Amino acid sequence: MGSSLPHTMTAMEIARPGGPDSLQLVTCDVPRPGAGEVLIKVAFAGVNRPDIFQREGNYAPPEGASPLPGLEVAGEIAAIGDDVDALAIGDRICALVPGGGYAEYCLVPAGHCLPVPESLSLKEAAALPETLFTVWHNVFERGWVKEGDTLLVHGGTSGIGTMATMLGKLFGLTVFVTCGSEDKCARAREIGADHAINYKQEDFVERVRTLTGGKGVDCVLDMVAGDYTPRNLKALSVEGRLVTIAVLGGAKATINMAQLMMRRQTITGSTLRARSDEFKTLLAQEIAANVWPLVEDGSLRPVMDRSFALSDAPDAHRHMEAGDHIGKIVLEVHG
Repeated sequence: MGSSLPHTMTAMEIARPGGPDSLQLVTCDVPRPGAGEVLIKVAFAGVNRPDIFQREGNYAPPEGASPLPGLEVAGEIAAIGDDVDALAIGDRICALVPGGGYAEYCLVPAGHCLPVPESLSLKEAAALPETLFTVWHNVFERGWVKEGDTLLVHGGTSGIGTMATMLGKLFGLTVFVTCGSEDKCARAREIGADHAINYKQEDFVERVRTLTGGKGVDCVLDMVAGDYTPRNLKALSVEGRLVTIAVLGGAKATINMAQLMMRRQTITGSTLRARSDEFKTLLAQEIAANVWPLVEDGSLRPVMDRSFALSDAPDAHRHMEAGDHIGKIVLEVHG
């Protein structure tokens, strides 16, 4: 355990389901780590779309998790529970958390932590875990991509979209993205996308098929679902894989199963938050082995949009919901 921990802390809670104003600053007890846990003094916390869903009452935290929003943090270890050997008080870490990030202190399973190299700011480190864990698991482990494959990512300038683009390029993929404006398409190309398609100006299915000589892409990472699902399947190649990670366009879809069978396509998807601590620990180990060296040598850095004070979390949510951001939004807790 750490010494001289305060008894109380400032946190941002969801007072009631609703709009950004339902986020309210409160004073609450500083949690104490149990076996296998560490307590992080939070420097920065990432803001993610699931935080908005939770605020609206549509994404309850898993059983046993903090009811406070916030799925990723970076900071220093302030206290350590029993059975934690690989970490020490004062270590700079970032971590994926099941909740509780919008606070001065946050409990984290020790196995979900990744070390922050000196070359990486804590602000940038807080912008990595949620998108990195999500993209690595869904694109590389569920989508089975390999060097030379083609990947289509919807929402190319979002936190997920920018991470998928950068990881894709680092691992030898050709990356297609969709965006809602010419300015966003230009930024997506700057970030590394090989092809950026303005979905408001042209049919992404036809554009993808033209750019691939009629073949289609090997994998689609989709956050839309709904009526995008049959269009995604048309944009996929024979043996292509569709991976869905959110349902912004609706949870139900109608697809032509005969075409799916003829083209031997695969539909899969996942949500990460409710997975077990053991699963997330294994995923953290995979990322530490395969991706973290690229963070340590500077090859991989998050695309940063804006930071807000913890007390301005409602404005951070408004900024995300306006849809004009490029990359990641973070909250500054202990700067």
